[in-house]
Amino acid sequence: MTADVGRASDGRDDSRGDVPHDETDAVEAVENGEAVAIPSVGGFLRGLGLALAQAGPVSREATRLARESVQIARGTDEHLPSPKDKRFSDPAWSKNPVYRRVGQLYLAAGGAASRLVDDLEAQQIDWHDVERARFAVNALTSALAPTNTTLGNPAALKHAFDTAGASVLRGLKNLAHDVRHNGGMPSQTDRTAFTVGQDLALTPGAVVHRTEVAELIQYAPSTPTVRRRPVLVIPPPIGRYYFLDLRPGRSFVEYAVSQGLQVFMLSWRNPQPEQADWGMDDYGRGIVAALDTVREITGSDDVNTIGFCAGGILMSTVLSHLAQTDAPVVHSASYGVTLLDFDSEAPIGAFSAPRLLELAQRDSRRKGIISARSMGTVFAWMRPDDLVFNYVINQWLMGEDPPVFDILAWNADGTNLPARLHEQFLGIFRDNTLIRRGGVSVLGTPVDLSRIEVPTFVTGAVNDHLTPWKGCYRTTQLLSGPSTFVLSNAGHVASLVNPPGNPKATYWAGGRAAGTDSETWQASAEKHTGSWWEAWAEWVLERSGEERPAPADLGSDGHPPLEPAPGSYVLDRVPAPAARERPGRSAAGGVGR
Repeated sequence: MTADVGRASDGRDDSRGDVPHDETDAVEAVENGEAVAIPSVGGFLRGLGLALAQAGPVSREATRLARESVQIARGTDEHLPSPKDKRFSDPAWSKNPVYRRVGQLYLAAGGAASRLVDDLEAQQIDWHDVERARFAVNALTSALAPTNTTLGNPAALKHAFDTAGASVLRGLKNLAHDVRHNGGMPSQTDRTAFTVGQDLALTPGAVVHRTEVAELIQYAPSTPTVRRRPVLVIPPPIGRYYFLDLRPGRSFVEYAVSQGLQVFMLSWRNPQPEQADWGMDDYGRGIVAALDTVREITGSDDVNTIGFCAGGILMSTVLSHLAQTDAPVVHSASYGVTLLDFDSEAPIGAFSAPRLLELAQRDSRRKGIISARSMGTVFAWMRPDDLVFNYVINQWLMGEDPPVFDILAWNADGTNLPARLHEQFLGIFRDNTLIRRGGVSVLGTPVDLSRIEVPTFVTGAVNDHLTPWKGCYRTTQLLSGPSTFVLSNAGHVASLVNPPGNPKATYWAGGRAAGTDSETWQASAEKHTGSWWEAWAEWVLERSGEERPAPADLGSDGHPPLEPAPGSYVLDRVPAPAARERPGRSAAGGVGR
């Protein structure tokens, strides 16, 4: 395996050469779908206290910083910003003696703080504590950057002068808007620029089944023949499903349909406080109902499934249930950047402190839901330079309009999580109960991952800090069936929005997963140019049966189309109860777009 696997790329994914640099950064920075807790002031202070409680290292770094400050004041070429650090791209940071020294002092202080976290890690203390300290130190150093103020940002000052102060007025307007409408956080995108069903989620299809929890979308075939065995896509219950169906050319669904697969998608309803008691049983029943509906419509005895992020967790609990109830209705299962073993070291561990989890659970119980905004805050503060202060500078200091990108529009269009499901996810996260036989029960059966014997296709991503690839790889060891593992060269969401055709996109595959650890697999895997979508399509087509003529109509007599895709739930429309309980054939006749 080539040496560049696992190497950090400074938080950037350069695999998308056909995408403008700013959009590449946007795709890489978006990390929705896995939140379990909410950062708090107390948690931040405890993390900071861990780093500062080391008397010896703190004294050493203070002495070193004082010495470096003297050198900087005299003039030195040390502590210069990286060319990749966009905060210091203005020429003033290298040519103006005052700004140059301010920037160097900031970087020297940040280096000292980072080394304190490294000292904690070297002591081999619990990795959760290390991540709490790293989170607090990163948030503090990012917040203290001189570029976050008008006087400390020469580009903002120049822009204010060039616009005769208009940029300052626009920035204040943006700030006031975000305080009123975005919880005081800077807007990441212009949410009015895209409309779901008109600009996004455009693959033709129809809703063919609807329950209180989810709609089931069947997509229209785009090939004259299709494979007999269909695919059911299970997205995470956090976030809308259409990150898998963005614009044409950037849609996983569109690509899967183009390969001759019969594709169905679950679209989870956005729960409100009155749905606070929805839990894993409710979502599990939604998956089982979808499996039954897909089999009835297609006439297939069994189905291939693919679960993404937390959708893979829900899928696993259902697979365990089906295995224990002797219901072989799933032929194969695929996983997209899903963690089942939560003992993997990851920055998300910063939110695993018992007190923090208790507070998060209490908050969701009180409100009935954990809101999409609260979950979005988690990820923003995990990447403060990219997801907080980048927008502070652009919108509040420079007075620019929020950017317009499809993936950012999706990320801003979040969904809530019902209190019961949130509580169950917290338990899995805190106690790592999924990997313990009977640690969790779903649909009346104890979850036992070892009972899952269907073939699996598992993916991870090199730069994924939410679901680290070695943690994703553990899935191949927890399940009992034959397993294939593929490693993408991107981050969490960037690995999923990964259409073929980009020569800079790569993935690793070929190593034998079953019975080997991640290092052994890594040593034998080979690097390929392209998207893991292609490897998955080849794998799933081998398990999709023979070809047959594509159906002329969507749905069936038992499950006629209710309305065209993208459906109602993704738009937060809730049809009348009668329409959910006794669906009738839509006047639109199914797909029509």
